[in-house]
Amino acid sequence: MSFRSGTLFGWCLNWLLLAGMLPAVAGAQVYALPANDAPANDASANDASAKQTLLENDTICPVDPELLDMPEPLDMPEPLDMPAPLGRPVPVVMPQPLDMDVRFSRPGFDGSYWTWQIAPNGLMYRSYLAGGREPRFAAQWVHEHGRGWLWDTAVGGRVGLLRYGTQDQAWPEGWQLDLEGAAFPRLSYSDNLDLVAADFRFGFPLTYRRGIWEGKFAFYHLSSHLGDEYMLTHPTITRINYSRDVLLLALAMRPTEALRFYAEAGWAWYADEGSEPWEFQFGIECSPTWPSGISGSPFFAINTRLREEVDFGGNLAVETGWQWRGESGRLLRAGMRYFNGMSDQYQFVDEHEELIGLGLWYDF
Repeated sequence: MSFRSGTLFGWCLNWLLLAGMLPAVAGAQVYALPANDAPANDASANDASAKQTLLENDTICPVDPELLDMPEPLDMPEPLDMPAPLGRPVPVVMPQPLDMDVRFSRPGFDGSYWTWQIAPNGLMYRSYLAGGREPRFAAQWVHEHGRGWLWDTAVGGRVGLLRYGTQDQAWPEGWQLDLEGAAFPRLSYSDNLDLVAADFRFGFPLTYRRGIWEGKFAFYHLSSHLGDEYMLTHPTITRINYSRDVLLLALAMRPTEALRFYAEAGWAWYADEGSEPWEFQFGIECSPTWPSGISGSPFFAINTRLREEVDFGGNLAVETGWQWRGESGRLLRAGMRYFNGMSDQYQFVDEHEELIGLGLWYDF
């Protein structure tokens, strides 16, 4: 249905529509945009006038005045191209509380948390370098006045069974139970390399290390046997059944990384044929514990043993030379050995010996 404006009804409808639009048109204002070629100051004036109008007339668009004065966003710089790290990433090591007894630290310390470990690598309390009855591999070519050249050897070692401590194989800390065993045969060049005698030792040391302090509580059994061929060629020699079961306690201190002082006391609850209960051992060593590489480093060691069975007399042993230490802490040494005192071959426990010669040692 359509209405024509020429009729009376059409004219009335147009006037009604016009009257309804007047209030909206009265509230509105028209803004003229500046021309493209208008001066810059005219454009800024028009912007200020438009802003003022918006502030005065909030019926059109109420605006927070602070939002109108917001600064333009700044241009952010381009991110820098950081070079990629070379090699393997460096692990993050959490610092540990310092022990007041620790006088030195070791680089590359790993495994600072104490854990239970079966068959661990490394030892807490290492064998005495100049000790004559320590488990190791060794060959010593020594000369004694009246006997000629002797070949003293050691075939054995020490391994860890159980540890509660750190995982550093070269410098572990904590508690460790070890197993040790060795044979100590002596051969005589003047008797066509006949076996003169052999001592045998095995035991279970419980060891400890914390900072500069090391400790050991151990049991060991030692027995001595005379060589059959040597008895045949020396019928006047009397064989003795030398044997002992010993409990010992030892303490060592390292004031520096390379220097160690130690002392040890042992008591045998079983001692047979020439053996008496008490024995004491002490000494000093200068042997760098760092991995040495192919160049190696010098070492020096002194060991003294006192035994009740010879009225607390004993012997003195000195070794010096060159050493090579690996990453695992194991040690290869070559050098000179001097021995003076009561024999370490227990078939000749009451005989005095003075030996000097060369040696090659491998310590665990």
